[in-house]
Amino acid sequence: MPLPSPQPRERLHLREVSYEGFQREDGLFDIDAHLRDSKDRDYPLAMGTRSKDIPVHEMHIRVTIDRAFNVIEIEAITEHMPYPGHCDTIGPEYKKLIGANLMRGFRKAIAEHMGGVKGCTHLSELLGYLPTAAVQTFAGLKRETEGWGDKKPFQLDACHALDTHGEAARLYYPKWYVGKETTVA
Repeated sequence: MPLPSPQPRERLHLREVSYEGFQREDGLFDIDAHLRDSKDRDYPLAMGTRSKDIPVHEMHIRVTIDRAFNVIEIEAITEHMPYPGHCDTIGPEYKKLIGANLMRGFRKAIAEHMGGVKGCTHLSELLGYLPTAAVQTFAGLKRETEGWGDKKPFQLDACHALDTHGEAARLYYPKWYVGKETTVA
């Protein structure tokens, strides 16, 4: 169901973010992330007026991971920015995240290694959703309801729909369904 119709309004800003997941021939996986901020009219910046036809920000990140979600390689490029010669110099610093694991403390590693003046706010924000994009990239490579041996599928108990006490778990993950919770009055 879409959002309800809004009050009359004028759009001022558009942020577009995308993630694409790829399986490589060498058995590794690439997650390509892209962020673009644009305005619907010309706008002032410290360096002068920027045409609405030129994005405020346009950034690309490619993170290469293995099947265990370990970061093997990372490339970060800033194509459009408000401060040329400054914003576009930080990309190589993101290699500090090589060796991090997307499923174990990745967002903490971003904050630790790239937080504040150590990184770019927009590149770091773009990386923040990478773990979920990686999980979606792997989805379908193994039947999701099987889990990994005796370990329950990671998505169970990670959101309200997949509570192991709920109906969805009973229907789609019967091995992992634990039944309705009861409260004692």
